[in-house]
Amino acid sequence: MKNILVTGGLGFIGSNFIEHIFNKYNYHIHNVDIKTYAASYSNIGEEINRSGRYSLSICDINDTDRLRNLIQKNDISYIVNFAAESHVDNSINNSTPFVQTNINGTHSLLSLLHDCSSIEKYLQVSTDEVYGSLTEEATGFTENTPLQANSPYSASKASADLLCRSFYETFNYPILITRCSNNYGPNQHEEKLIPLMIKNAKQGKKLPVYGDGRNIRDWIHVSDHCSGIDAVLHGGKIGEVYNIGGKNEMRNIDIVKMILKLLGRDESQIEFVKDRLGHDWRYAINNSKIQNELNWSPVINFEDGLKELI
Repeated sequence: MKNILVTGGLGFIGSNFIEHIFNKYNYHIHNVDIKTYAASYSNIGEEINRSGRYSLSICDINDTDRLRNLIQKNDISYIVNFAAESHVDNSINNSTPFVQTNINGTHSLLSLLHDCSSIEKYLQVSTDEVYGSLTEEATGFTENTPLQANSPYSASKASADLLCRSFYETFNYPILITRCSNNYGPNQHEEKLIPLMIKNAKQGKKLPVYGDGRNIRDWIHVSDHCSGIDAVLHGGKIGEVYNIGGKNEMRNIDIVKMILKLLGRDESQIEFVKDRLGHDWRYAINNSKIQNELNWSPVINFEDGLKELI
């Protein structure tokens, strides 16, 4: 039985990945999470908790000594790093936690590769935001698009990606990087666009939309994202970056209107608010590499996924 270490596994995407791996492989899953405001014990189901194939350690990924002991004691084969501060607004208000977790924490994990010979693969879960912003006419981000991060959050993730690249190039460590578009699905914290809009719509509150709502994002269901990470972890070429996207570009305002329609609510609940500082205009992912090399594609239709989530 292989042992896999998942960092940030009480959070949104990490918890969904744990469920995906638990259902597909006979691995023992070691979850390391510092339990911030965006994490929840309830994100891990009872079947997993009772299975004997899952363990949880409340631990900061900057605690290198404790993580080294955990990895060596449990003969960890794979590390998948989801642990991150991820809310752009929070990074604008205070970037320090983003540096501490996203940059220093990634370096802490990478440094363990010096001492832990059992590690066969390290996968860094990143974001398409490291590429910056696109115009409406531009083609989607590829893995060779230059990094041009525009927020403290995306800058911290780009820094982490560069650290990963350096550890591969310098030490030839078994490192993989995935960069994904905007996720939605179960377990997502209500500070993010879709769960916030669903909650407010149901409660009859105003739905705050930045600017004119015309910013464009490429949306993917978290289950599709997890299957993409799985494909890269088990089949990706060491040292490579793989973009994972939903091929589903939508304007923020159109998503908000879709949510209101599905809930039978009136568009008068929409409230346009002052735009976010440095708000990127458009993200779009080119999925060709992961599709051609690993035969992966998203399968969940956006509206179907949104209906199920609601």
